[in-house]
Amino acid sequence: MDHTPNITADTPRKPTKETYDRLQQAFDHFNKALFGGTLPNPLFTYQRRRNTYGYFSGGRFKNEDGRPADEIALNPSLMAERPIREVLATLVHEMVHQWQRHDGEPGRGRYHNRQWAEKMKEAGLQPSDTGMEGGKETGETVGHYVIPGGAFDAAADKLIGKGFAIAWAEVRPAQPADGAGDETMQPAPKGGKRMRYSCPACGLKAWAKHDAQLVCGADMQPLTAAP
Repeated sequence: MDHTPNITADTPRKPTKETYDRLQQAFDHFNKALFGGTLPNPLFTYQRRRNTYGYFSGGRFKNEDGRPADEIALNPSLMAERPIREVLATLVHEMVHQWQRHDGEPGRGRYHNRQWAEKMKEAGLQPSDTGMEGGKETGETVGHYVIPGGAFDAAADKLIGKGFAIAWAEVRPAQPADGAGDETMQPAPKGGKRMRYSCPACGLKAWAKHDAQLVCGADMQPLTAAP
């Protein structure tokens, strides 16, 4: 059944709801088609992490009752430049990480291990550290490419064939607007200055340069800048 909402020119737009409803629709579709409907619903976020199409963080959120939810993040700055099939492939890439956290044995830290690589291929995505044929299937930084005629390709055809599309695409301004409602952030330290980072789960602390991307190997949580 096609759950894409019927929106007309006179319909009041709700960008947040439309955006995340579409992501949930895609997740539900691939969860059923590729994972037997076994994956728990994550909380989707948009994150402009440099040189990253998306990432997965297990148990990153919890509700008022203490129930955890995984995070699947996508980078809106890169989505507008990519075909919808590639954006959906990134979603499934992160869903494989989610599957491994709940039903497998993740590699230490950011390591993409053999179990993850085999599940990727089962889902119809060929792991590759170059994003092209012949790349290494395991390692710290591993991308993928779509296997023609594979499970993902077939599932994506069905979803896209129903008219699925990303509801709202990022438009990059020529220059930042003055006082455009941004939350005020502290100026980034000058090059070479080190900052303290900590794991939100276990409190592990580390020092690194201001733009470092660190992950706690024990909790699989990104380390955040500590005050």
